[in-house]
Formats: sequence, C-alpha cells, structure tokens
Amino acid sequence: MARKNDYDYFKMFVRAAEYSAQAANILHNTLQSYDAESLKEKMKEMHTVEHAADIAKHDMNRALARAFITPIEREDIMMLTQELDDVTDAIEDVLLRLYMFNVLSIREDALEFSKMILKCCEEMEGMMKEFRNFRKSDSISDKIVEINRLEEEADSLYYKAVRKLYLHSKDPVELMVWREIFDRMEKCCDTCEHVANLIEGIIMKNT
Repeated sequence: MARKNDYDYFKMFVRAAEYSAQAANILHNTLQSYDAESLKEKMKEMHTVEHAADIAKHDMNRALARAFITPIEREDIMMLTQELDDVTDAIEDVLLRLYMFNVLSIREDALEFSKMILKCCEEMEGMMKEFRNFRKSDSISDKIVEINRLEEEADSLYYKAVRKLYLHSKDPVELMVWREIFDRMEKCCDTCEHVANLIEGIIMKNT
C-alpha cells in the first residue's frame, strides 16, 4: 500500500506542462482578437495560471526536500521543475510587454509566433504525459524531435519578423517595442526546447 506521503512527480510534471499550454492558449487568443482595452483582464487571467504553476512548483520542491527515494535523480527533478515553470513565466512576459509598451495593434508576425508557441507547448504537454513510462514509450522521442523542429521554425520566424520590422519601420519606438516583444516570443520556444533537451538527457541517463 502506498504511503500517505508518496508524491507523484510525474503527475506534477504533466500539470506544470498543462499550465504552460493554458498560458500559451491565453496569449494566442489575446493576439487573435486583440483589444488593448481588455489587456488588464487578460493579464489577470494569465497571472492566475502563472500563480497556480508557481504553487505547484513550490509543492513539488517541498515534497522533494522530504523524500528519501525519488524516481529519477533529485537534481533532475529540480531542474525539470524549474524549466517547466520558466516556460509559463516566459509566456506571461510577452503579455506583460504588450501592456507595458501600450501596444495598440498586433503585427501579423506576432500572431504567427503565438501559434508557434502554442504548438510547442502542446507538444511539450504530450511529451510530459509520456514521460512516466519513458522506458516503454514509442512516441516520447518523436515529441522531443518535434519540439526541436518547432524551435528551429521559431528561430526562422524570428529572423524574418525582425528583418521585416527593420525594412518597413523607421520609428525608433516601434522598432524598440517590437524587437523586445519578438525577443520574448522567441524565448518561449527556446524554453520549451530546454525542457525537451533535459528530458532527452534524463532518458539517456536512466535507460
């Protein structure tokens, strides 16, 4: 019989990835039907998700501090917990920049980028659902590869978006604002790749 203090790390990894996917969905929906006047409400919605992710991270860290035996190395659990939390934080940062810089309309490239972020997070969520049974999973390696592929696509989108920005705008404020936002959007995909690379390393160490 399981002890009362047994902690399901794999379930919490999935939950952390679900929070990231929720945040990505909020960001994409916000950009898809963008209204600068409703940004405050969207930020509250986003912060609720980010705060829940933080609480889950702290709960996991407390459980880890009490644990004698863990399913994978303690350091890997800590790193993975933090990397997953970084994804949600990075997504929230994009929405914060839109509000801070008082962005009134959305560039087409930004909407395309939000789709890419959502795809990355959905793949990451699927990967984490497979992680519990990584020794037997037929699909976790494919999901790792797909996240890396999506991150490469995001890099390409970033280069094109920034180039288009500098080709068509001479306004220094607009250049500064959108360069910063595109940087933050690219970071979202980078953080998903960091999670995938960490998962790949954990699998290699444990098989």
